[in-house]
Formats: sequence, C-alpha cells, structure tokens
Amino acid sequence: MPDRTQVVLVSESGEELGTEDKLAAHEPPGRLHLAFSVFLFRPDGTTLVQQRAESKYHFPGIWANTCCSHPEPGEELVVSAERRVLEELGVTCRLREAGRFIYRAVDPVSGLVEHELDHVLIGEVREMVLQPDAAEVADWRFVTPESVTGAGPPDGFAPWFAEALEIALAARSR
Repeated sequence: MPDRTQVVLVSESGEELGTEDKLAAHEPPGRLHLAFSVFLFRPDGTTLVQQRAESKYHFPGIWANTCCSHPEPGEELVVSAERRVLEELGVTCRLREAGRFIYRAVDPVSGLVEHELDHVLIGEVREMVLQPDAAEVADWRFVTPESVTGAGPPDGFAPWFAEALEIALAARSR
C-alpha cells in the first residue's frame, strides 16, 4: 500500500533529496517536491478537466487538469500517475511524459503552498465511463483547449493549469 502521507523532496534539477510529510511540505514557504499533472485527450482534441472536491486541503473547488498528485516515495512516476487516474476517475489509461516545469503558488484560502517540480503526462482515451471519487472530484467535463487558454491562468482554474496545458499540447502535436 502506498504511503500517501509523504512527498519526495527534490532540487530544481530533479535530484531527490529525501521525503517529507505531505502537509509539512505544503506549509509556508513550501518545500520543492515532485508532482505530476495528467491530461487525457479524446481523438477530437478535447481534454478532460475536473473540479477539485471542496474537501481538498488546498485549492478546493477550483478546476484543474484530468488528475494531479504526487508520486509515492520509491514509485515510478508513470505507474503512480496511471494508478491515481484509476483511483480518482475509475479510468484505466496509458500515459507518457510530455515535459516538466517548476511553479510555486499560495492557496488564498488555506495559506498552503504548492512548490512543485511538476511532470506533465498525457494520454489518449476513446470511450470511457468515469467513476469519479467524490472525495477527490466535485465535477468534470471535456473542454477544447482553446476554450481555456489565453493570457495567464483561466478564471476558476488552478494556478498550474495553463503552463501544464501548454506543455501537454506541445507534446501532443509532436
């Protein structure tokens, strides 16, 4: 069983520095740690976005990419991401890495800090039946990338969303 209470601390180059309690890593000023953001695309180019559950400890109720989380210590990144998509949405998929970036964002409600080396992963899906975990997902929909892109983060979306989507779209077009 994965240890969901720990995150992997890293340097800006991605070198693993150890582990930290997940909540402690998110306390101000925030410790840089590994994360991933998944985008699932349908053949028509739409991508699945989710509204984070109100019970989330930071950034509750905002819209974000298909799935985002932290790889468990010792767990391979893609395996972790595919597992989380299944746990959060009930969807089995194959993912590939698209790129990575570092960001830092403070949740205005909780004061917690996301400071992440965020690996962006993408996958293609055709027909699927979503079975979202209500503790993780409040709502979901498929959107065209054009409807949620523009200058800066789209209103109501997570602060990491715009940059992660840009990386996902660039990788998808290669």
